[in-house]
Amino acid sequence: MRIDDVLFEHLAKLSKLKFSAKEKSKIKSELEQMLDFIRQVQEVDTEGVEPLIHLNPDGKLREDVVKVLSTKEEVLKNAPDANEDYFQVPKVLNSK
Repeated sequence: MRIDDVLFEHLAKLSKLKFSAKEKSKIKSELEQMLDFIRQVQEVDTEGVEPLIHLNPDGKLREDVVKVLSTKEEVLKNAPDANEDYFQVPKVLNSK
């Protein structure tokens, strides 16, 4: 699959991003490199290879330990805009 201008503009519109001509050229090249890598991975023969279930060989996981690292007040005090319970962010979606 080639990343042509039509596909690139469609992806940019979906992600609500705008690029200069120089950025567009570089990003198109990088996207094509990613797709080439995916094609290479798809060509690998995995017949008879067991699926990887655990990253560590014995399959043991560490014990979960609950720790309170910060209080809600400590976290919210550095926010540019917050109410008593939540971060407040600008609206990014159009309501239609």
